[in-house]
Amino acid sequence: MVRAAVLPAVGAPLEITDIALPEPGPGQVRIRLAAAGVCHSDLSLTDGTMRVPVPAVLGHEGAGTVVSVGEGVTRVAPGAGAVLNWAPSCGQCHHCLLGEVWLCASALSGVGAVHARTADGTPLHPGLNVAAFAEETVVAANCVLPAPDGIPLTDAALLGCAVLTGYGAVHHSARVREGETVVVFGIGGVGLAVLQSARIAGASTVVAVDVSPEKEELARAAGATDYLVASATTAKDVRRLTGGHGADVAVECVGRAVTIRTAWESTRRGGRTTVVGIGGKDQQVTFNALELFHWGRTLSGCVYGNCDPARDLPVIAEHVRAGRFDLGALVTERITLDGIPAAFDTMVAGRGGRALIVF
Repeated sequence: MVRAAVLPAVGAPLEITDIALPEPGPGQVRIRLAAAGVCHSDLSLTDGTMRVPVPAVLGHEGAGTVVSVGEGVTRVAPGAGAVLNWAPSCGQCHHCLLGEVWLCASALSGVGAVHARTADGTPLHPGLNVAAFAEETVVAANCVLPAPDGIPLTDAALLGCAVLTGYGAVHHSARVREGETVVVFGIGGVGLAVLQSARIAGASTVVAVDVSPEKEELARAAGATDYLVASATTAKDVRRLTGGHGADVAVECVGRAVTIRTAWESTRRGGRTTVVGIGGKDQQVTFNALELFHWGRTLSGCVYGNCDPARDLPVIAEHVRAGRFDLGALVTERITLDGIPAAFDTMVAGRGGRALIVF
């Protein structure tokens, strides 16, 4: 039995309880978690914005130590450090063959499996494949990435979602070039990773935008040159800070229609907007045909930072070891499993960066 955070039903409160976790079967790996990040996607599972089978063990951003492996597993061995990959690619579907592994058709094929059981025998599913909100988890071997050398596992947990997403949004989706101007909407864990990545890319002006004035210090420490509290004049304010033209690139990390529209309006003619935030079906964004022609802007979605984790994790790890990327700067609160509901409340209130569960 291990302690875990279980979502019994959509809209129901999380239950921190003991679950019966089986030993790894063929092709599976058992991992003892060192840490797990509390991501907005986990919140989106609780309210039904994203749907997976329930009841489920949540959590998808984590790192830990391999405890045991099932038959046929050779890529990792007991005692090795591991970063969880919640969206593994199959390598065989249409998108994988195109090199777009972040769009793999089978990435979430494991969410319907029986992961564990409650004390009364109720089957539990693995949230977003890896069920990281638990002292230990059992995952498919392709959900395991080698932990980078020289990075503590508690810090490495953040690599599995926030950092890959933020880094990829800048370097793969928006493709920020040296000297360009960037505006980032939503300064949570992913937004802070975007700011650091924009700085690494050599952006000249980096404007952070959030509803909370209290996040300015966090944003500037992550690389923001300017900070705006979101308002009806945000797009005009961004143009003022970028020579009157608007930013070359906007990265939206909120997932709300009004924020996406404002991000698009904040870019220059010919600018690029990347949407990282996951919004609900009710969030409708509208444009008229004339403005699309006149402005010549690009609006694109971004899944998992358009990253190939196996390729990008070593690159990011080198930035971390060289001191260019500060993983600890994303974390504003370290909690236990029991602190997850309060971390969700903090997230809804728009406060703080990443909450990190430390086991």
